[in-house]
Order: sequence, then structure tokens, then C-alpha cells
Amino acid sequence: MRHHLVLRVVSKILIPFIILYGLYVQFHGDFSPGGGFQAGVIVAAAIILYALIFGIERARQVFKPEVLLVFAPLGVMIFALVGYAALALGGNYLDYDWLVANDTAGQHIGIITVEFGVGLTVAAVMTLIFLAYAGRTRDIDDEDW
Repeated sequence: MRHHLVLRVVSKILIPFIILYGLYVQFHGDFSPGGGFQAGVIVAAAIILYALIFGIERARQVFKPEVLLVFAPLGVMIFALVGYAALALGGNYLDYDWLVANDTAGQHIGIITVEFGVGLTVAAVMTLIFLAYAGRTRDIDDEDW
């Protein structure tokens, strides 16, 4: 894709805005539709666009699979720790009212933290799935079609 100058320039302009929109969906998810899953997919789509335009190997250098393999379970752990924090404070699992003295603040802190964990896991897993399969090729025989 080195010779597609327009695609490279446009993608360099669009990718930061795609990630910014993913962050908007992430942190505005408790007030409107959206949240962690949608934001994770949007951020992963930006990373996949980067890989498609600039090459899989360059994407693997920038978005190291080793780091993504840490982010995937880290998001699940963040999700679980919020639930266990509520249990430790005397509430039910994922009962955000117990996180702080003010019920409304506890709801916001709890949902933002949980949605961040979901978004982190989804973005990491979607990117890992793409990177795992993107570099593979298979010879296709006429019989397969």
C-alpha cells in the first residue's frame, strides 16, 4: 500500500478522530446509548484501519500483541474488581451505590469503571483476533470454489 498516498494521508487524519469518537462513546455511555463494547469496537476498527493501510507488520510493531494480551484480561479484572469492591463495602456484586457515600456519584464511578474495563477488553481482543488472522494466507484451489 505504499503507493496509495491519498489513503495514507486520509487515514492519518481520520484515525485520531475515530479513536476520539471511541473515547466519547466510552465515557458518555452512562448518559446515552453506547458504552464499553461499542467503544472497544470503534477503537479496534481504528487500529485495524491502521493495519490495513500501513501494513500488518508495522501494526504489530506499534500495537504489540504482548501488550494487547495484557490489556484483554486487565479489562476483565477491572470489571470484576468493581463488583468485589461493592461486596467488600457491604453491598451486592456490582451494586454501585456502595462505592461512595453519595449514591449518584457511586453510580457514575461504578458504571464508568465497568464500561472502561469492557472497552479495554473488547478493543484488545478484537485487535488480537485481527492480527492473528490478518497475516495468514492460504492457497485456494479451484476445487474450494
